[in-house]
Order: sequence, then C-alpha cells, then structure tokens
Amino acid sequence: MPCCGENDRDPDSFTELQAFVVLNALPHIGSVARNRLLGELGGDPRAVFSAGAARLESVEGVSSAFSAAVAAWRDHFDLPREGRRMAQSGTSFVTVRDAAYPKALREIHDPPLGLYRRGACEFGGPAVAIVGSRRATLYGRGVARRLGAELASLGFCVVSGLARGIDTAAHEGALEAGGTTVGVLGTGIDIVYPSENLELYRRIAEGGAILSEFPFGRPAAPYSFAMRNRIVSGLCAAVIVVESDVDGGAMITSRFAGEQGRMLLAVPGRIDQPTSAGCHQLIRDGATLLTSVADVVEEMGYLNGLGPSQAALDGARQPRPRLELTDGESRVLELFRGGEVLAADGIADRAGLPAAEVAAALMMLELKNLVSKRLDGAFEIPG
Repeated sequence: MPCCGENDRDPDSFTELQAFVVLNALPHIGSVARNRLLGELGGDPRAVFSAGAARLESVEGVSSAFSAAVAAWRDHFDLPREGRRMAQSGTSFVTVRDAAYPKALREIHDPPLGLYRRGACEFGGPAVAIVGSRRATLYGRGVARRLGAELASLGFCVVSGLARGIDTAAHEGALEAGGTTVGVLGTGIDIVYPSENLELYRRIAEGGAILSEFPFGRPAAPYSFAMRNRIVSGLCAAVIVVESDVDGGAMITSRFAGEQGRMLLAVPGRIDQPTSAGCHQLIRDGATLLTSVADVVEEMGYLNGLGPSQAALDGARQPRPRLELTDGESRVLELFRGGEVLAADGIADRAGLPAAEVAAALMMLELKNLVSKRLDGAFEIPG
C-alpha cells in the first residue's frame, strides 16, 4: 500500500492517510480522547499537527504529554520505515473513514482510528467471536474447535485473538471447515504471539485477516490485550466464552460485549474446573447458556436475511460432518453398535483401555453427538 515515502517527514505535506498512521501511533492518549480530538478539529487528522499545544490541550482528555508528543512526533515514530514495513509485508492501514473499515467496529464508542490489516477479509457478513482460556482443557478445545467449524460452515466469520488454547482451537476449526476467520493481535502485526502460532497466523492471513491497531514492532504490554479484546467484541454481533477463569482475559471481552450491546453466550463446564468458573458466573449474570450452534442461530434471529441463508441456518440444527475418530474413540464407539447402554467403568474394561483414555474418548464422542450421557450417568447412542 503506498503510504509513506522516504521524504514524508514534514507534517505540512502529509496525506490524510499518513496523518492517520502517525496519529494512531503516538503515546499519551486513549482511543476516546483521540476520537474526540479528531472531531473537534473538523475530522482531518492533519489538523492535529498544525494546531498548537494550547488548542490540543483544550480538548477534554488531551494532556500536555500528548501535545509534546505531537510536536516531537519524529522522536516517537519513523514514518518512512513504517511505510517500508507495510510494503514488504503486504500490510495495509485501513482508517476509520475507509469503506473497508468494519462497520460494526466503527459503531463502538472507542473505535481505533485505523487498523493494520493483512488479508483480504471484507467484513461484509455477520461475525461471531469465540474466546476463552489459554489454559484450556481438552473439553474446552474440542468445543471451541467444533463451534468454529460449524459457525464457519454456516457463513459466519469466526473472530478470536490468536492466543493459545480456546482462541487457537476456534481459528483451527474455522479453517478446517473452509470458512473465514480473523485474528486480532495485542501486538504489532509483525509480532506473532505466541510464536508457535506462526503457521496458523499465515493460514488465517491467506483466507481471512490478521488485524492490529498497533504499529510495527509494538511488543505485548499489560494494557494491549484489553485494547485487543474490545476490537474482538466490537467486530462481532455475538461473543461466545467457552472457558475462562473468573479473572481471565475472556471476562474482559465479555464486559466489552455488554458495553457494546453485543450478544453474550457462555458454554457450561464442570463445576470443579476453574476454567469453567467464569462461564458459570456469566450464565448466572444473564449470559445465554450455549450447548450448540443452534443456540447461536436462535439468538441471532434478528439478522433477517442479512446473515447466512435460512437454509444454512436451519442446517445448524442438523448433525454436521464430524472429524475423523481416533483409535480410542473408534474402539469405544464400537461397543455401542448394538444399542447398548454402558457405564464408563464397564466401557474401560470392555475396550481394554485406561480409564483416563476412555473418559477423554467419551467426552469427544459427546461433542461429536455420537454418544450421549443419561441422567443415571450411563452412556448410549442418541436416538
């Protein structure tokens, strides 16, 4: 994207895009004050660099530290270098004025002035966020993966934060279904965090998009992930929390969802599992209890044709194609072929497998709707 050349160091010659890029990167100001400042100066970001300190500081929320940063912006930001990095990496900067800026995000009270974007996702359809713990359980990862796949297959864009655990599983599920997924970073767009998700990062950029409001090279910081989380929820019509501690990052996303008027759904879990405590608290506080994609579809009925087709939405209530079974899952499932009702300890004996492996297999078979647990604790093939 033609943005910033080697001689673009004089603010008097800034294009609007260049002014947006610099203003977005300057410290000592938050999103709300930055947007207020822009509004008070007529909406042109170039006016920020021609206004004096007194005019800038007359705006609520604008400090003397920020006005000093504007005056010495070259000490804080290398515009030509940013332009080279963008060109070399195939990254664009989408401003809040651009048609390509996500409409839903523009409507929140503190939208970023712009987004660094890698990937061609157009944000034309409905999006759903799937978030949760980095220390996810096998159950949580399985649920997130399945939800990501089923939502993507229905035409929803699956949004998450590219973190370990639930985020990774949600992205992978959407990709496995051939759908669209978007990863929002709490770092500069050139920093993959965690590093083991580099290949996932590349796959998301190929078919969806990687987004960040932070300049190149910006490392993770305590505040940056909360800022990232408001974008995750802001992009979406609904937020699903799969697993979270009561003080986990996903709870921050859920609070943003409430403030932004987004639908909030939570997946129940085991009462003795810390990573389910946050979800249970959300459900007690009024979040919709989610047990299947059909719950999302029903809650999003207001879309009135703006989302996936009605036929596709109806399909959410039908069994979806399942992932291949592991050897352990196949051995356990075979025991039910005659319509038997079996207790977990009996299954372990008959399958010749350790109890822990049987428990994991039963959990995954439940997620795949291939077996169901009865009120008495036994298992059977659902009728």
